[in-house]
Amino acid sequence: MIDGLFRMFGLQRRSGHQAQAHMTFGQRSLSRTVARTRLFLRRQLWIWPIVAVLLLAVIGYYVSRAIRQTMETNLRSELHTLVQIERSMLERWLRIQEQTALTVANDAQVRQHVLAILSSNDSTDVDPDPAQSTNAAELQRKLAKELEPFMSAHRISGYNVFDKSQTVIAAYTPELVGKVIPQYESFVVRALDGSPTVSVPFPSVVMLKDSTGKLRNSTPTMFVAAPVRDENLQVVAVLALRIRPEQEFTRILQLGRLGESGETYAIDKSGLMVSQSRFDERLILLGLLPDMQDSTSMLHLQVRDPGGDMTAGFRPDVRRSEMPLTKSAAEAVSGISGLDVEGYRDFRGVQVVGAWEWLPGYDMAIITELMHAEAFHPLTILRRAFYSLYALLALSSLAIFAFTLIVARLQREAQIAAVEAKQLGQYHLEAKLGEGAMGVVYKGHHAMLRRPTAIKMLNVDRLNEGSIARFEREVQITCKLNNPHTVAIYDYGRTPEGVFYYAMEYLDGIDLQALVDRYGPQPEGRVVDILKQICGSLYEAHSLGLVHRDIKPANIMLNRRGGEPDVVKVLDFGLVRALEDNKKDQQSGGLTGTPLYMSPESIQTPDSVDARSDLYSVGAVGYFLLTGQPLFHADSIIELCNLHVSALPSTPSQRLGRTITPELENALLACLEKNRALRPQTARDLIGLLEHVPVDPSWSIDAADAWWGRHERAVLSSRAASTGSASGAAMAQAGPGVAGATGRSAAPSSSSGFDVTIDSEHRSS
Repeated sequence: MIDGLFRMFGLQRRSGHQAQAHMTFGQRSLSRTVARTRLFLRRQLWIWPIVAVLLLAVIGYYVSRAIRQTMETNLRSELHTLVQIERSMLERWLRIQEQTALTVANDAQVRQHVLAILSSNDSTDVDPDPAQSTNAAELQRKLAKELEPFMSAHRISGYNVFDKSQTVIAAYTPELVGKVIPQYESFVVRALDGSPTVSVPFPSVVMLKDSTGKLRNSTPTMFVAAPVRDENLQVVAVLALRIRPEQEFTRILQLGRLGESGETYAIDKSGLMVSQSRFDERLILLGLLPDMQDSTSMLHLQVRDPGGDMTAGFRPDVRRSEMPLTKSAAEAVSGISGLDVEGYRDFRGVQVVGAWEWLPGYDMAIITELMHAEAFHPLTILRRAFYSLYALLALSSLAIFAFTLIVARLQREAQIAAVEAKQLGQYHLEAKLGEGAMGVVYKGHHAMLRRPTAIKMLNVDRLNEGSIARFEREVQITCKLNNPHTVAIYDYGRTPEGVFYYAMEYLDGIDLQALVDRYGPQPEGRVVDILKQICGSLYEAHSLGLVHRDIKPANIMLNRRGGEPDVVKVLDFGLVRALEDNKKDQQSGGLTGTPLYMSPESIQTPDSVDARSDLYSVGAVGYFLLTGQPLFHADSIIELCNLHVSALPSTPSQRLGRTITPELENALLACLEKNRALRPQTARDLIGLLEHVPVDPSWSIDAADAWWGRHERAVLSSRAASTGSASGAAMAQAGPGVAGATGRSAAPSSSSGFDVTIDSEHRSS
């Protein structure tokens, strides 16, 4: 029976006195556990279904709440980001329109014609001669001809020119000439004050062609107005160019949407929708828009709360003008920007989540909304799943509980047996160095070779075959590398119980992140020596068509080995990719690497990284070693990535406030070029640049020996005191899943919270 149980849980029964003693303990313990469990269940059998259901209910409640909080946080971020992007796009478009109007208004010929029309009008007031009227008409014709190329190039559908009394003195539509139009006052006044502006869409005052080409009254229109100045730079007139809002204005807003029910729209200060909704057809069916051909929500729909869900059959008993504005519209027109993920009613009465921004310079607001039901649909599915589990558990909780109790006890016994065995194939385990989500790292030695070894065992209960295959691939890739500065893999395989493991060289040094955190910026000579060794490791990998993709201080160990100080070992080839595999990676997409040390192309086009991307990271590591600070400081990963793409870092001399050897500084800055064609093309090229750095008299092999003599004991003791820190190489090679258990940096990191690894395949940090 015992043999069967051991086979069930993947244990190997050992022969000899030690194994026999353990089996005796296991028999006694298992017998006592089963006896106590049987007695306990016999006495209170009736209560366990209730306990199980209540327990699952509590778990379901807290899981549901945690998921909801997470979803709300993510939803807030998405809504805020979307509305900010929409605002940025819209304001950019508005500024372009204003600049276009200014360009046209400042054109010498246009200004000359406008000033001539103004002069003609002044003289006409004094002497109403028919010849003067003919001259004015000719001047307006010349102005129209001059404006025609601008209108055609910038999709302008009309124009008006106003004098300082807001009277139309020239227009694309002749019947407006000589009139003061109250609807134009808001943007004309701003332009007369000297600032270009764009109006909110409003109904036209004359018949204009709509989006279908038909002449209609009250066609949606908007103007961009710019001041016209005389030779003394005084504003003497306003040129207003007509824009069709159903074109670019509405299209920009319709780009901002989440899911199937999301949309972004604009309203004016009265709560009137001034852009076109995505759902005009549905609004017609709800009776919110008239059932007419070409009926549109633009300038016809008040964003007001009907008091109930009209899509579910609710019909309000008050006129729409008497309804209050929706929450988003009311706050937006009050100048309050915000968001709401708890839910509120939109203009259909449907529960939605949303975000809104008021644009004070343009008297309009933008609102983005998504149906609450769609936003939290995964949570609804989860709740239904929990309800189903309640019913299932109510019928079978007793058997499940009893089986779980026995299995849990046996699993614990199996774990104790595995630890007591202290033997994994040919390797004897000595002490556990660290434990992560996917496995455990032990210090040990080969049974015959006796050399110290770091041994990683993967927890097969937490991994699927795909994960194990990735780990095997990682080991196989690393095994191809023979450079003395690349961590060496000794062996890997599976035990008869199915435990996957691999063994590698045991490193007891310090990683570069901890080195700088504890001892500050490093001497130039030491930095040069470290970078050369890193390049040696990378040159071999690059020669085999492999790109590391995660070079950072925490992945580089500094050791004292074979009597030599400052021996570098490059770790963590868990994100390495063969260049010929890039086509496969394009299907998954996503960023790979550590944001503090990622090259611009790994952020912009992550599928096109090559050896030069690693050299950018090497330059960033050298910068960190030399200055004690990362290249850039940022408040978010997005900001940090933008800095890598577009910002120039301060030189090390500027950052430190003292002179750095020019050859070293130039070598680092060459690595940090945004254009990879300007960087060293190979790791050996970078070594060549570093060879030209003058020898640092303050750092030599004797100085390195002295440093290790002073600090080696502190390094070893600090690493031993941190869980798993002495297994830095092993845990790094264990893959991203256990990176959090390494403890490689005992001191606080200087990486501003962004020293995390992003990988779309491993899904880990």
